[in-house]
Amino acid sequence: MGKHPVATGLLVALLVSGPALAQQIYRSVDENGNVVFSDQPPLPGQTAERVELGELNTAAPPPPKAPAPAAAPAPAPTPAPTVTITSPANEATIAMGPGNFSVSGRAEPPLGPGERLQLLMDGDAVGAPQASASWGLEGVLRGPHDLVIRRLASGGKVLAESDSVRVYVLRPSVR
Repeated sequence: MGKHPVATGLLVALLVSGPALAQQIYRSVDENGNVVFSDQPPLPGQTAERVELGELNTAAPPPPKAPAPAAAPAPAPTPAPTVTITSPANEATIAMGPGNFSVSGRAEPPLGPGERLQLLMDGDAVGAPQASASWGLEGVLRGPHDLVIRRLASGGKVLAESDSVRVYVLRPSVR
């Protein structure tokens, strides 16, 4: 034993008698005729009978279930395809010169397999559909011109169309 044999002996006695005390139930009748159950023994001068408990009804818990596999997150909805003209700005003026300028655009999301972009000027196609979003125009006649970029599927179906951008080309004229 250790340095405190009395304390250790008392602790062992409490541990051994604890379960026995916890299972003792007393039944008594109070002054109003109510039946009272208690785990405390009666006070001196009171009568109570000891209730013998049968074996406790216990059951083991069910085995834990394996966690359900996490559901794959729903795929984010695919945004509708768009196309915009990034240059020149709407209502831009192309200064005096031979009528040469560049047109740039942006496709969101990026072009998929087989998709192409088609530049239209005043409703007419400029060149063949292409995967690049930039065009170099040369010798554009003077006056206002409306530019649109169409996003085309592999079969030529129009998936999206940019807003129209108007440019003004200034060129010297010969009289």
